[in-house]
Formats: sequence, C-alpha cells, structure tokens
Amino acid sequence: MPTSFPKLYPILDSSIIPAIGRAEFLRRLGASLAEAGVTLLEYRNKTGAEAELLADASVLRSALPAGQVKLILDDRADLIEQIGFDGVHVDAGDASPAEARRLLGPDRIIGTFGGGAALVPGVLQTPADYFSIGAVYPTRTKQVSSAPIGVEGVRRLRQLAGPDPVLVAVGGITLERAPAVLEAGATVLAVAGAFFRQPEPAAEFRRWTAELG
Repeated sequence: MPTSFPKLYPILDSSIIPAIGRAEFLRRLGASLAEAGVTLLEYRNKTGAEAELLADASVLRSALPAGQVKLILDDRADLIEQIGFDGVHVDAGDASPAEARRLLGPDRIIGTFGGGAALVPGVLQTPADYFSIGAVYPTRTKQVSSAPIGVEGVRRLRQLAGPDPVLVAVGGITLERAPAVLEAGATVLAVAGAFFRQPEPAAEFRRWTAELG
C-alpha cells in the first residue's frame, strides 16, 4: 500500500532531550506535537544506550498515538516491532533497505539516503518508500562530510529521480528557505533544529504549516 507523506515532519534528535526529567519532557513534547497536527515524526538517537532508546520510544509511542502519528526510528530496524513504531530510516552501515523490508514486511515505512551531489547508485531500485537528500544547507544537528547541495542540488536530484520518488530534503532548512526547496522538487521537508531549538516546537510547527499550506 503506498504511503502518504506530509509536506513537513520533525526529526527529534536525542541531543535536545534533557537528562533530568527525560520522560516527562518527551511526554509533554509529544502530546503538544500531536495536538499541533504532526502526523509523522522521526526519532534519532546515535549516542545513547539501547535502554535509553527503548525508554524514549515507549514514551513517544504513548504520547503520539498510533493511527494518528507515524513514528520512524533512525538506524535500528531490529527494534521496530518491539517498540511499535511505523518504520525505520536506514543509511550506510545500517541494515540495507532490502534487509529492512524483509525484516519488517510490506506495510512498514522504509526510508534511506538518496543522495547529495548525485543520487546513490541504484538507490531508486531499492524497496524504500522515501529517499532523503542533502544536506541542503549547513546543519549543526547531524554530522555530514559533504558540502551542502543547496536549492540547485535539490533541483538536480529531482531531475535525475524523475517525478515519482518521494524526496525528503534535510539539513539546515528554515521557514524562509522552505518554499524554494519545495519549488525545486522536494516532496517533503524534514526539520530538526529549526523546530526543536525554539522554546515551543509545537507552535513553530503550526507556524510552518500555516505558511506553507
């Protein structure tokens, strides 16, 4: 069954979650995001122990109800069934999209890195539902080794990919930059710092939604 993607979704990186009062912070944040209309969220934890990841995931799944909000876990395809998430994002060094699909079946969402300066060779032939592209602009949220691709890079990747693949633009996207990134061919904007460095991320999500339509 084809997956329908929103124009905009948050990436919640564990680096913004406080060590003290962690569960309550996530509970309030998740509830406010659900109320603001978030329908897809990716949780990313590159540094924490598995116990921390599992605890965070449990709170997020409770605060962002299944059927209302789809939750994507970064990297760990092996944990998706256990935590009740809706899909996984895999990159180089993780399970491949084909391995993730075999593990999770046809109904879970599989995402992978689609490319920066060029499309990853053969990536469009993998059983992924979406392909992240970028970083579009410089970002402090995730370590990247290649130069930002800018709006023209997004346009080039859309031309290479054709009209149908879901391209998710990531990296340094602000509300001021967002319309140009969408116009260049991004299907979806995935936003981390521009939401979660604000005092009220849910209010910021609402502002973006109103501006972008």
